[in-house]
Amino acid sequence: MTDPQRVEKTIAYVKKQLKGAEGGHDWFHIQRVFRNTLLIAKDEKVNLRIVSLAALLHDIADSKFHDGNEKIGPKKANKFLKKLKLSREERKEIVRIIRHISFKNSLGKKKKSYNSKELQVVRDADRLDAIGAIGIARAFNYGGHAGRTLYDPEIAPNLKMDKAAYKAAKGPTINHFYEKLLLLRDRMHTATGKRLAEERHQFMLQYLEQFYKEWNGAG
Repeated sequence: MTDPQRVEKTIAYVKKQLKGAEGGHDWFHIQRVFRNTLLIAKDEKVNLRIVSLAALLHDIADSKFHDGNEKIGPKKANKFLKKLKLSREERKEIVRIIRHISFKNSLGKKKKSYNSKELQVVRDADRLDAIGAIGIARAFNYGGHAGRTLYDPEIAPNLKMDKAAYKAAKGPTINHFYEKLLLLRDRMHTATGKRLAEERHQFMLQYLEQFYKEWNGAG
């Protein structure tokens, strides 16, 4: 089986699995992350097969839609990858990326964990889709899906959350900018990721400035 065939089969699988998914975590999110991954990988020495399949499968079962269970996604991905005739080590590497890509895994006490250039590329690609114009749209889309308020001046962002607190958080969507989105620019790994994140970061700052202006009835 060639790599283009593997990608084609994976795309078909992901589209089927995510049919009807919440708009910020649907097939189009996966497609954007996949494209970001290929763009970033052009300037990085990585295994293109690994990063391509990891990008396509990274949100096959996001824990937030499965009662916080973080084991379902990696298990589903591994089961599917066995059909692509990959080596055991390649499957293991892709599953590692899926297990460690999430922002919430960076919160709380720092401890030594898995890292690789492949993880960094896919993680940057995923984080790029969480910021900028699309990131803003995704944040409010999920906020509406989860029944969160847009903004409440009486509820301050929690800037000291650990992983458990982050998973349980139900604050206003605007707080999410400070609790995650505005932090991502400085957590990029690759040169391409950092460059693209800067413009998107500035756009979010401009958006927040306009949001508060309108909220407060400024002319």
